[in-house]
Amino acid sequence: MQSSTLDGIPKGSVTTHPLDSEDAVVVSAMRSAVIARKGLLRGIETREPFNALMESVLPHGDVTFEAGTVGGIHGFWIHPKSSRSTEAVLHLHAGWFSLGTAKAFRHLVGHIAARVGASAFIPEYRLAPEHPFPAAVDDVLACYRGLGEIGIRRIAVTGDSAGGNLALVLASRVATETVSTKSTLVAVAVLSPVTDLTLSGATYETRAESEPYFTRSQVAELVESYLGSTDAKHPLASPLNGRLTGLPPVRIHVGDAEVLLDDSRRYVEHAISAGVDVALDVWMGMPHGFAGSVGTLRASAQALDAIGSFLTERLRAGVGVQSTM
Repeated sequence: MQSSTLDGIPKGSVTTHPLDSEDAVVVSAMRSAVIARKGLLRGIETREPFNALMESVLPHGDVTFEAGTVGGIHGFWIHPKSSRSTEAVLHLHAGWFSLGTAKAFRHLVGHIAARVGASAFIPEYRLAPEHPFPAAVDDVLACYRGLGEIGIRRIAVTGDSAGGNLALVLASRVATETVSTKSTLVAVAVLSPVTDLTLSGATYETRAESEPYFTRSQVAELVESYLGSTDAKHPLASPLNGRLTGLPPVRIHVGDAEVLLDDSRRYVEHAISAGVDVALDVWMGMPHGFAGSVGTLRASAQALDAIGSFLTERLRAGVGVQSTM
């Protein structure tokens, strides 16, 4: 592990993690197993297999699950053995705005909740194409407000992929808009966030071969399904274009083999310019969604450990963005 300068990001703000030799063997086998289906994940008919994939994430043995509703949004609570009633993690799941359920992501989020020692809620935000932008954005804000209504005073927001997009958009709204709640947003930690829906990142080309799951044309179709007639540059659609001043500390983890690598790098550059406490962890050789391979990849556990330590520190410190009443 080493700190370095990456594409204009200052030294100390990015950590590059070398590829573990055992992980390299596993990743190679994983890539061989999925490469024939590259670019095929599109349309609502893929919801069932996508959910089955996420259900297969190794469960954490020390958490329990509970269906619930927060801010009018149904979802799943994940409870570790011990937690503080005034703290919570709000996790926004992946699926390119069209796929995924709270139930399917409960095992992945269970690993985060257990590491943080805080209950986590996964909202069942509305999915495209049935409910295009800004339905998901509105739902996660309603859920955030709802956490304050039930007595949660310190909130950490997490998300992966499209959920990372929604997490960063939510953080920007909390920091810059009048969001009525007594809660404080203390931190944001995201995995491979989609930050630019114009799909202009260079790694859509430079990582096209190493990326095992997505193609640019496939992603463009999914984004169009989500946005409808909305401009992809809209700041509530592409957090890269949002107002970043005043955000709480942000940590981003991304694989070096992903077409989404530049979405993370460019967001971090903008956040640093806005004075945000932000850091980027780049995991060499890792594909999209690598954190879900906990129990198989060493990098998965290490990334989740880092996120857990960061969120624990921030929740206990109680310093963050206080919304106005």
